Amino acid sequence: MTGERAARRPGRVLTALLCAVTAAGLYGCSDSGPPEPAPTPTPAPATPTPATTTPAPATTAPAPSGLSPFTGLPARSGPVLAVKIDNVVAARPHTGLGAADLVYVEQVEGGATRLLAVYSSRLPELVGPVRSARESDIELLGAFGRPVLAYSGAQSALNPLLSAAPLHPVTETTGPGAFRRSPDRAAPHNLYLRPERAVAAVREPENARDIGFRFGPAPKGGTPVASETVRYPAARYAFTWSASDRTWRVAMDGRAARATDTGALAPSTVVVQRVAVRSSAFHDVTGAVSPYTETVGSGTALVLRDGRAFEARWSRTSATSGTTFTTPGGERLAFAPGQVWVVLAPRN
Repeated sequence: MTGERAARRPGRVLTALLCAVTAAGLYGCSDSGPPEPAPTPTPAPATPTPATTTPAPATTAPAPSGLSPFTGLPARSGPVLAVKIDNVVAARPHTGLGAADLVYVEQVEGGATRLLAVYSSRLPELVGPVRSARESDIELLGAFGRPVLAYSGAQSALNPLLSAAPLHPVTETTGPGAFRRSPDRAAPHNLYLRPERAVAAVREPENARDIGFRFGPAPKGGTPVASETVRYPAARYAFTWSASDRTWRVAMDGRAARATDTGALAPSTVVVQRVAVRSSAFHDVTGAVSPYTETVGSGTALVLRDGRAFEARWSRTSATSGTTFTTPGGERLAFAPGQVWVVLAPRN
């Protein structure tokens, strides 16, 4: 059955986002000049599935040494790289998204969405298309310590905040060798990141650390669910349970979502985290106010794992702390080991 628990809110028609960062303060990404030939991405190794791994039991403690705190699977303790990814129709299919440990969905101007993909366990050859950062990215990423953040640019008034934040910003200006333009896509949807070069451009990047997730057996109860739909003013996500590989197949705006290098997007756990989305002090070139997604505080969530939906509570006390997910009875709610998607959905 299909549940539609995400908030619906009137929104403006999605306007075209411009790509140049100018003195007038527009969002976008700067052009690095003529595109270079597009190499064929090397497929990332397939994500292990829960059926072939032995996760640690769910506890109140962080993941044991040797397991990723983002997926609960065996992984190196590598540097954390976050990449802001375009998500309009012209930007799809994405590249490198299947290799992410963790994917956040955030609302932007006009009710559209962008993705913030977090990498640590492995780095694909390419990720993209890459787009611009927003103010709420600073708060969201505070739980990761001082991660590398790769993005195309930002409004000029936002740049001082990004520079002062506990981040290692990597853009075409600060790390030009980490990016390339694809001749197969039209601007602004043609900027791609080379993750290895992005991490190498940063001195002493911080390794993965506990952000509040716990992994292990599913809690008791839950409701059998075949699919779940989350709606934004100008975007729609559907997550359909695939029993054969125990993942949730992602669809965006009615079409199955895939990555050019790894195929169908299929997280093991999907968290629909209901949050406050308010206006920020920034706006785009058309005058549309940029939303600010509040990820500090508390609220309700829906956790999808193992073909079931579990009602949950989330809590985050500060911008430097992780997010705790609990059952209605107050026990820590464990995720299924594997890739996690956190859909930051506006509250009713």
